[in-house]
Amino acid sequence: MENLHTWVDLVSRFIEALAVALMLAFIVFGTLRWLFFSRNKFEEAYGAYRADLGKGLLVGLELLVAADIIRTVALDLTLANIETLAALVLVRTFLGWTLNLDIEGRWPWQKTPGGGASTAAGREEATAPAGSR
Repeated sequence: MENLHTWVDLVSRFIEALAVALMLAFIVFGTLRWLFFSRNKFEEAYGAYRADLGKGLLVGLELLVAADIIRTVALDLTLANIETLAALVLVRTFLGWTLNLDIEGRWPWQKTPGGGASTAAGREEATAPAGSR
């Protein structure tokens, strides 16, 4: 049983490290892309830069929540730890929603002005050929 606890702890720490690494990668590469590819259009490119950073933070937050859930459920299932986990999930969910509001200009449960959900619209736009937009 001790090996299982050690393994679960290592997995949750790996997921946390992955979350931090991904957030740092989004920050570094997003900043470099913004600086090098928006030479004369800083103001126009700034919106895309903020969206990239926000998406990186959202991915990191999701991974951090997953690591906390794994650690709490598998290792330290006490009422105090569950309460702490609930508070962390609540704060991170609120941060995720506000980041989504900042990136997309609407709450996650709202539809896009075109009528469809934003995820479907975003996927269609992302997969459309560049000349058809």
